[in-house]
Amino acid sequence: MPGETPGDGEAWQALARAQFPILTAHPELVYLDSAATSQKPQAVLDAVQTYLTTTNANAGRGTYPWANRTTELVEQARERVKSFLGDPAPGRSTVLFTGGTTEGLRTVARDWLTGHLTDGDEILVPFADHRANLEPWLEAQRLLSERGTEVRVRPLPRQASGDYDHRALAEAVGPRTRFVAATHVHHVYGGDMNVHRIRAAVGPEVPICLDAAQSVGHVPLRLDDPALDVDFVVFSGHKTLALPGTGAVWARNTRGPALRPVGWQGTPNTVGVVSLLAAFDWLDAVGVDRIAAHVSGLTSRLTDRLRRLDAYEVLGCPASLAAGSALPAAQRRHGIVTFRHRDIPSDDLGFILFSHGFMVRADSLCQAGADEKEGSVRVSLHVYNTGAEIDRLLDVLASLE
Repeated sequence: MPGETPGDGEAWQALARAQFPILTAHPELVYLDSAATSQKPQAVLDAVQTYLTTTNANAGRGTYPWANRTTELVEQARERVKSFLGDPAPGRSTVLFTGGTTEGLRTVARDWLTGHLTDGDEILVPFADHRANLEPWLEAQRLLSERGTEVRVRPLPRQASGDYDHRALAEAVGPRTRFVAATHVHHVYGGDMNVHRIRAAVGPEVPICLDAAQSVGHVPLRLDDPALDVDFVVFSGHKTLALPGTGAVWARNTRGPALRPVGWQGTPNTVGVVSLLAAFDWLDAVGVDRIAAHVSGLTSRLTDRLRRLDAYEVLGCPASLAAGSALPAAQRRHGIVTFRHRDIPSDDLGFILFSHGFMVRADSLCQAGADEKEGSVRVSLHVYNTGAEIDRLLDVLASLE
């Protein structure tokens, strides 16, 4: 914890929460929408303020001290992304800054994937995850078709629970499979999507692109772990305690051509990059492992009681509704619980919850595929949420049975 020595769990969490001024200014409200965007600690706000009042200039566009310092900060941030992700070979990899996960995935699709697919190749992509991890690959297919190259886009097999069906995936992989897009933590179901099993199914040569919007800064993500043998990691800053409008693509550069910027590069979002640097420093000081353990405990607290309320359907793998501590890590829900009331429409339920001070997501959650039109309520948690907030929410939900 920056500037503090953590004590027990409750004291540690209270110290962390106290560093989010928007929350301390509104104790009557409960923010439960961190999967959409996270709140920002004071350290991030201070870093932005300091940059804008002492160093603000364009990167790579001047030779005076402010411009040089800004350029240094952007380059420093590239290396910081690598170290935060546990990059095992930072001298070989590439980091590109983007406007967020959606733009990052489109960058991989347009600037990398379309450059080396040939007629008859196949790619496997998720048709039931966030639309941002489907639309770019379909766009790449259209662009290639316009050039006279026809590639096949096939869906990643999945189970009814929303998890990938890794056994069926092994059967879906063929000799022309050239690329797989996957999700690390599902934005609706909250489950770890077992990327290591994807690698085992597709073999050692097929590049894998990972949508890590719901995992970077929320759960440990270490690329030096052999179980996370992926080629691209894409994430958004605004879900990682940094400012909106920034994100990054990390590329391993060992399978296929290296990722390089295409075309003229305009002015980077220097303020967003500075905020990302500060966010990573804050997360490292607090401890992503400890954040994940705290959030996992809150998630179990919510699901353990919610599953006993007959009026509600909890979406996702039923096995993950059991007590979290008894589950393997890959089966636990990581801070995201999505549900429906059997009688109250989800948008109405969202308004009811806000009338009690709870801010949740209540709509289709940008989900691709057949589930897209069905509304639901999503509760998504972070380090600043407390057990007392979860208990209050459960009391309100129980009153609506």
